[in-house]
Amino acid sequence: MFELESKRPEEITIITKQAKITFDTVEFTIDAELNVGKIKGAGEFEIGDVAIRAIATESGKVIYDAEVGGAHIGIIGGCEEGLDDLGVADILCTSSVRAVREIEPKLVIAMGNIDGMVTELKLTARTEKKLKVKNADALPAALEVVALS
Repeated sequence: MFELESKRPEEITIITKQAKITFDTVEFTIDAELNVGKIKGAGEFEIGDVAIRAIATESGKVIYDAEVGGAHIGIIGGCEEGLDDLGVADILCTSSVRAVREIEPKLVIAMGNIDGMVTELKLTARTEKKLKVKNADALPAALEVVALS
């Protein structure tokens, strides 16, 4: 089981029993309160029970694929590049409708203009303080949009 939360529109935090990891989609950093400080740039990392692929795009942005308990979480913010490199995401943290349509996640964590996103996708968003996910099998069968506050 893990939780997702967001204290700022450009950040997503994954909380597990072993780690608390914050991804900043503007600064392109990973903050897991490590002794080495924040991680910046592309690479592959394991922090606690979270496996992370940080993928550099052509324009120098970084998008993330975090795998927790069999669920893949794509963290891309407003970026629409590198989606093929990202691959399958069960949960997609984004403000891009195009990315949602291309990746076809089971769950979208809306970042940025939530109203515009749900209008364009013809869905409604539910608001949560924290989203608890038991495992990949517990994700919804049809696309849902969640706004974290």
